[in-house]
Amino acid sequence: MSFTRGGVSAKDALLVLQDASFFLGEGFGSDRTTIGELVFNTSMTGYQEAMTDPSYAGQVLTFAYPLLGNYGINEEDNESQRIHVKAMVCREVTSFYSHYKARSSLDEWMKTQDIPGIHRVDTRAIVRRVRESGVVPCAVARRDPSQSVEDQVRALQSTITKYRYSEIDFVREVSVPEKKKHVVQNAKKHVAFIDCGGKTSMLQELLLRGMNVTVYPYQTSAEEIMRDRVDGLLFSNGPGDPTMMKKTVATAKQLLAEKPLFGICLGNQVLALALGAKTFKLTFGHRGSNHAVRNLETQRLFITSQNHGFAVTDLPSDVLPLYENCNDGTNEGLRHKTLPIFSCQFHPEGHVGPKDSNELFDEFVKSL
Repeated sequence: MSFTRGGVSAKDALLVLQDASFFLGEGFGSDRTTIGELVFNTSMTGYQEAMTDPSYAGQVLTFAYPLLGNYGINEEDNESQRIHVKAMVCREVTSFYSHYKARSSLDEWMKTQDIPGIHRVDTRAIVRRVRESGVVPCAVARRDPSQSVEDQVRALQSTITKYRYSEIDFVREVSVPEKKKHVVQNAKKHVAFIDCGGKTSMLQELLLRGMNVTVYPYQTSAEEIMRDRVDGLLFSNGPGDPTMMKKTVATAKQLLAEKPLFGICLGNQVLALALGAKTFKLTFGHRGSNHAVRNLETQRLFITSQNHGFAVTDLPSDVLPLYENCNDGTNEGLRHKTLPIFSCQFHPEGHVGPKDSNELFDEFVKSL
């Protein structure tokens, strides 16, 4: 694939921000127009895993790393059954890919799932803008040759200003519609996986440890889960504002003294709210595979994978902070003083260490 025409750059796509500032670039993937919350990710690899992570639902994802698509798309690395980002923004996409598992190019894959993209834009400027001003609604669209750029930007802006990311229940869109049990031979225990938008690799970590796992929709009641005789619960990652998850928080609250509980990412926030803490929206979030976190019990440092736009604050007196973000000091996990409840804001299944925080799954299994 070539993104040039006659040797001249084909500036045929627009990234428009809420304040009508815009970036002209070249389109790839789908031709459709989409609206979402503009965020950025600092990872050097893992674009396939990131784009299929349900935590990105409702968001337009900018990659800070300049070249994407060089190892193509394979059939094994998806974190869910489809792409969840609303659109993709990057400096350069290549159609030439080289990897023994690859089956298609990034552009071809995005076309099949109707996901638009824009490249040949200044992603450094975009990242700086988000870091300084915070995440912001935006649109990605192909140029309309019947309009001037200014007229098209104004038309898109009127739609962008109506977008309210924090008012949309994205978890409803990404959670499983009904429960499903995964059975392994000689299972040791039975774990409830509360699917708020959980990643496939997270489920696999439990199955690899000899757990039968039942995946539940995020609004499943505590009574139904207890009827299935589970030994513990994992609350998964997912998209959106945790304060919208009132039924999930209520379920966690009912089970605080009943079973061991483990939360990851959004699951950390759900457990925090159930325990009486609060959450707030970060200016630009933590998204990437190079975030340093300190274990406050051991002072050990981890390099972690993260993808979240909200954080926990105001822990009650019976809950201890377990991890701290080394960059901004925000909470990265908690532990209850007396109950078998703990959580982390980062992704221990992310394998960026590659396995230095993987032990959290072992700790959860031992608590059952």
